Amino acid sequence: MISVRRMLQQALRVSGRSAFPLVKWMERWAEAASLGPEGTRRQAMRSLDDMPGPSVASFAWDLFAKRGLSRLHELQLEGVQRFGPMWKASFGPILTVHVADPALIEQVLRQEGQHPMRSDLSSWKDYRKLRGHHCGLLTSEGEEWQTVRSLLGKHMLRPKAVEAYDKTLNSVVTDLIDKLRLSRSPQGLVSDIASEFYRFGLEGISSVLFESRIGCLDQVVPEETERFIQSINTMFVMTLLTMAMPSWLHQLFPKPWKIFCQCWDYMFDFDHNIICKHHSSRRFLSNLICQPVHHQSKQEGAQSRSLMQTHLHLELLCHTYSTPHQAKGHIDLRLTAEAKKIARGEKVEGRYLTYFLSQMGLPMKTVYSNVTELLLAGVDTISSTMSWFLYELSRHPEVQTSLREEVLSVLEGRRIPEAADVARMPLLKATVKEVLRLYPVIPANARVIPERDIQVGDYLIPKNTLITLCHFATSRDPAVFPNPNEFQPQRWLNKDQTHHPYASVPFGVGKRSCIGRRIAELELYLALARILIEFDVKPDPEGVSVKPMTRTLLVPENIISLQFIER
Repeated sequence: MISVRRMLQQALRVSGRSAFPLVKWMERWAEAASLGPEGTRRQAMRSLDDMPGPSVASFAWDLFAKRGLSRLHELQLEGVQRFGPMWKASFGPILTVHVADPALIEQVLRQEGQHPMRSDLSSWKDYRKLRGHHCGLLTSEGEEWQTVRSLLGKHMLRPKAVEAYDKTLNSVVTDLIDKLRLSRSPQGLVSDIASEFYRFGLEGISSVLFESRIGCLDQVVPEETERFIQSINTMFVMTLLTMAMPSWLHQLFPKPWKIFCQCWDYMFDFDHNIICKHHSSRRFLSNLICQPVHHQSKQEGAQSRSLMQTHLHLELLCHTYSTPHQAKGHIDLRLTAEAKKIARGEKVEGRYLTYFLSQMGLPMKTVYSNVTELLLAGVDTISSTMSWFLYELSRHPEVQTSLREEVLSVLEGRRIPEAADVARMPLLKATVKEVLRLYPVIPANARVIPERDIQVGDYLIPKNTLITLCHFATSRDPAVFPNPNEFQPQRWLNKDQTHHPYASVPFGVGKRSCIGRRIAELELYLALARILIEFDVKPDPEGVSVKPMTRTLLVPENIISLQFIER
């Protein structure tokens, strides 16, 4: 078998084609042929009892005594070394099967069914049940998830639809550049760049969700915005802790769950204080509903009535709850702005949120949950990726120089980039890919297959088993990525060097992939191109090497500070 593989690799290398896919197919064919039908059946029948893994006590020791909750990404690498590409472990009360091989991850995802299920054991869902909230895209399952996913996909996944946001995002990028200039020390040092990029990420996603700005990049950031960001940070830390604790421990140690709920309460209530500063929508709405609207076509009249009905529904809901849900504030403001346009006889061409609200008639609780989840999902992706990107560029000035040359060449000087320009910046896109390979925002994902048992590798996995997909381990696999711990953006531009398509999937794969991927990538490209034009990015002279840590998501373990030297 080894000689056949070597001969095939040599022949394909001479022909200039990649050997990887065909070699893998030949290996599977040869293994099946050598085993025969009896051996194949014997392999397929291996059960979870046969699967290796740490004992409950040793894994609990790793998690709680050896800071394992903050280094779950490292435990993936240790698991591969100790047990191979598949192993089982008990995460608190949850038995999970870890899969850390690209081909095996592909097997899992190709059997996930029509409505892929992330996890049925999330503390996020427990909170929503407790408070009576609906689930958003990150937490819903089945038909409920499919309905919202199909709707948002029209406005967030189609390239042409996403390109329409470039002017909106460029406006936010301009404010970021100004904020970086104001934040610098006399030596050009900006301390804790992740915090700056957190505010930038929140401002960017808010501008897309609401077509309005919330002041994250102002000289004085609103107190409620800072509290929202802190709530996200604390909630992600508490997520791992609350999931790892058995339910009976919540009675003995209620503080983690209490803090977790408080964070979510504030995130759901985030927009109320902002909207109160310029709140005249209900008064305007009452006047508009009571007064006839003249000079409308039949279509405009129908649109106006639909919008008014949505407003009335919103008003009823606002009075239903004794505690105001602040996501309502921005939605109320957005709908009121659209109503004003209709009253003036203007055509309404709202972004996806406006369409979502006024056309689909979804329950308002579903709207609030999706807005809240989209807000927090957009913040970490932008902040973490931009921080690591500039951290690596500061340590690799030759890559930074090449990137700047590419950007300036495409833009023919210091012109503000647009969405269409990004297609002509292959090194920029490759560098973002490499950063996300080294530091995937989501170091592990999960799947539950509720309909049937599935075969993965040599094992039969019972239905309803939680399967953890170890993306950090596969993206650092030396068998897939030579020199896996090295920052080498060129590896993505080398046509002779291919990688398994499931080895590095920072935005996920298939139906359950990240709904905001295209918007996040556009925001990253526009911001990073502008920063390269305006600044030379250099390391903090007193800084130290920064490693990642797990906080549900993968984030820098220490503060990253960089010098932004004017060009």
